Amino acid sequence: MLAYKTILIFLLILIFLLLIVIFYQAITYRTGLRAGLREIGRKLKEINDTGSDEKIFTFTDNAELKELAAQINRLLENHLKTKADYRRSEMASKRMLSNISHDIKTPMTVILGYLEILRMKDGGSDEMLAKTEQKAKDVMELINQFFTLSKLESGDMMPELVPVNLSEICRESILDFYEILTKEAFQVEVSLPETPVYVQGNQEAIQRIISNLISNVIRYGADGKYCALTLRTEDRLAMIEVTDKGKGIDKAFADSVFERLFTMEDSRSRKIQGNGLGLAIAKNLTEQLGGTLTLDSIPYEKTTFTINLPWFKKFSGERNL
Repeated sequence: MLAYKTILIFLLILIFLLLIVIFYQAITYRTGLRAGLREIGRKLKEINDTGSDEKIFTFTDNAELKELAAQINRLLENHLKTKADYRRSEMASKRMLSNISHDIKTPMTVILGYLEILRMKDGGSDEMLAKTEQKAKDVMELINQFFTLSKLESGDMMPELVPVNLSEICRESILDFYEILTKEAFQVEVSLPETPVYVQGNQEAIQRIISNLISNVIRYGADGKYCALTLRTEDRLAMIEVTDKGKGIDKAFADSVFERLFTMEDSRSRKIQGNGLGLAIAKNLTEQLGGTLTLDSIPYEKTTFTINLPWFKKFSGERNL
């Protein structure tokens, strides 16, 4: 009987000690949790007040606090990325306004100069008027490209999508430039399928894309004296390729050529007269059509811009597979 009482007392003491340990752990857990939350709150306030790029670090074994800190750090990383994107966009906008102002001011200055000469002289009026007209057209083209890109980026210009024949669009597009290309002694190669290739697209938009790419060949690929336009289908895509063999684009600039107002070092020469909007418009229009525009360039060997658009099998026929 005594042994039974001794065991009972021992068990009661053991249970009491266990309850004390559990209570102590609960108190410690709550205290640690509160301290951790206070530290996280303090650090977040400091980051917000100072605008620093710091992260939240927790020196705790509490799994919930670790997970909370990890998710907060993800939000902070996204916030930093958004800030960086905004800064880049803001800088690009400022650069755009600066370059557009320069590009509009220069030809307008020339126009005013020619007009002043015309008032002072009688001879050579026809030639000067022709130059004045060309400069005015350059200004109008620049303004049109600027507003086209602005509308595309703001979502105010959504092309209506209907089945269109890419074969015919490619044929018409190269014909529009054929006289210029032959005059500049370009070797022109055109490869189109015998049967029509249809996509769900917009004829005006696709013509604008191809025209911008061919214009790019004339401006920047003239050294190679070669221009090729190819249409083919592959892996459920209709692919339009515009190729030249000029100086090409270095890999360091491959990701930048589609940015608005990006131009190579010599693009502001009088001969080339690039404004850095054509490729940006082409890429934006392609994406509006649900496609992609890519670049593959080996300088002085082969530079190819490829338009990839979803192939519209219903009208294209099986032979284009």
